[in-house]
Amino acid sequence: MAVFLVTRTTTLTPAACWARLTDWPRHGEGVPFTLVGAVRGAGRAVGDVVLARTAIGPLAFDDPMEIVAFRAPEPGRGALCRLEKRGRIVRGWAELRVDTGEDGSTRAVWVEEIRVKGVPAALDPLTARVARAVFGRALDHLLS
Repeated sequence: MAVFLVTRTTTLTPAACWARLTDWPRHGEGVPFTLVGAVRGAGRAVGDVVLARTAIGPLAFDDPMEIVAFRAPEPGRGALCRLEKRGRIVRGWAELRVDTGEDGSTRAVWVEEIRVKGVPAALDPLTARVARAVFGRALDHLLS
């Protein structure tokens, strides 16, 4: 599986940062050819399902993700959303986290372990590099 980590520091409050990270339709705005939204629940609780649908012309695939952990930020405690990827094409997991830095800044973290059907493990470094670039751009969009 390919693993990547993207971290950004922002002047947003932890609550504002968290609201943007869990605004699922906004994720699609930052990833080309992709629409994202909650398809079971509101996308803010364990058991809810978030679906990313990527389509380029007639080629399309779904990336359904079940929320298996969800903790909003509280004073003195960071936030966490862990999603398990349940699709036929994309498997693995993703975590979105919000923490407060020692200097009072807010840090957004996106870490993901991804396996794409048909892509050999030998290409995991390339998959991770491409995913880091795509999801880094998505994170930048979410925080802007």
